[in-house]
Amino acid sequence: MAASPNVTHSTAFRKSPINKTGVLTLYGFGIRVRMQSGHLEIEDGIGPDRRKIRLARVGHGLKRLVCISEDGFTTLSALKWISDVGASFVMLNRNGKVVFVTGPTAPSDARLRRAQALALGSAVGLEISRKLIDAKLDAQERLANGALNDPMAAQEIAALRNRLITAENIESIRLLEGHAAGAYFAAFRDITILWPRADARRIPDHWRTVGSRRSPLSGGPRLAITPVHAILNYCFALLESETRLALNSLGLDAGLGLGLHTDTPNRDSLVFDVLEPIRPEIEGWVLHWIKREPLRRSDFFETSNGNCRLMSHLCVRLSETAPVWGKLVAPWAEYVARTLWDTTSPSRSQRRISTPLTQQNRRVAKGRPAFAEIKAAKPERVCRGCGKTIKGDSANCKPCDLEIATKRLVEVARAGRIAGHTPEAIAKEAATHRKHAKARAAWNPAEQPAWLTEQVFSEKIQPALAQASATAIAKRIGVSRWYAGRIREGYRPHPRHWLALAQLAGIEW
Repeated sequence: MAASPNVTHSTAFRKSPINKTGVLTLYGFGIRVRMQSGHLEIEDGIGPDRRKIRLARVGHGLKRLVCISEDGFTTLSALKWISDVGASFVMLNRNGKVVFVTGPTAPSDARLRRAQALALGSAVGLEISRKLIDAKLDAQERLANGALNDPMAAQEIAALRNRLITAENIESIRLLEGHAAGAYFAAFRDITILWPRADARRIPDHWRTVGSRRSPLSGGPRLAITPVHAILNYCFALLESETRLALNSLGLDAGLGLGLHTDTPNRDSLVFDVLEPIRPEIEGWVLHWIKREPLRRSDFFETSNGNCRLMSHLCVRLSETAPVWGKLVAPWAEYVARTLWDTTSPSRSQRRISTPLTQQNRRVAKGRPAFAEIKAAKPERVCRGCGKTIKGDSANCKPCDLEIATKRLVEVARAGRIAGHTPEAIAKEAATHRKHAKARAAWNPAEQPAWLTEQVFSEKIQPALAQASATAIAKRIGVSRWYAGRIREGYRPHPRHWLALAQLAGIEW
């Protein structure tokens, strides 16, 4: 009986489009997010890169659905599916603006929200703000001392940080943080950005350094005109979305800030208050990236007014870091919630508030470290010559390595010819010729063994020398490695060397 054929599986199960961090980024035109036969069906992309994704309720691994396009639709049933599986839907602008964020929320506790509202202008709000900014300045000081190698900026930030202890109001804390930011970003301004040699002539001059954090187009960080600040803006948008999700899951009101950011329309002040300690983490990650890997011209484009924008494929790679920033901000969100909760009625404050983001209560109960170490993903390696993505530790792809090696060989040969015609080199060469001429004249053919003939050398000794190294041959008979290499290739040396070479080859009569 013939064996039955194997059951073929859908391509959706062969290779998941969702990376290991659980992020799926949608881009292009005509995006569709809808339900089809109990599955989440997604269409996105541009032209030949158009793709269709179908996710079941189990085994999908989806945690964040990030959309960087403004053309398309999503249905209510699709949003419910995303909520049911515990994922979040985030829509971002490539300029670094959060359009909206949806995700799981916690039941609201009136006591916690009332404590949050009363914290503005109180000693509790002042203490939380002081601790958040202290952590931020501490990270900035370490970065200035380390990766930025600017001890003057680090000292200035340290002095401002010490003054936080005596700050009596929110305005004083904001003023100290602003002065520290000025010294901090001044150390960033003149850092040179690496570009592949193929892109070096195709970029604007102001793209060659990090540049000022203040954009001339907006008077602030928005509408960046350099690639690094465009990357920072997008990563900060990811951090903002993750912070908003964290605060909502704890039952806090993202719009009621503590005073570090004034209340303005369409801004969640508490989000920007809580994410402050994580900004230097992102800046350090980007700094580590640009110091070790080149940026590519194809990842950016410049609008007619000079605004530097990110291409979709770079946004997709950056979006994969969102869960990392979410894990880093989670302890601070829980710290704010816990501190506010402790100001409620004594009967309530005795009960510990839950820690759904970090599982700190559970980890402490089991005797584990309160917080696990969190590392951001490494940026992809880029060829220094053409900008192609490469793997391994090499700085260039194979074609560029070959081209560089060829140019280097020509340069070395030219330098060698020049060095070989100096008076010192000519004198050394003449001394070597005299030495070998004297050795040939002093050699007596009668002392050569009778069995060591030209035929024996050609048929037995010469083939065996191909297995010996040029260095071993050169040391045995006192010649250069170049001459020893010729002997390995078949050149027959002077007969006075035959006996020593026979011994090296292990041939005896």
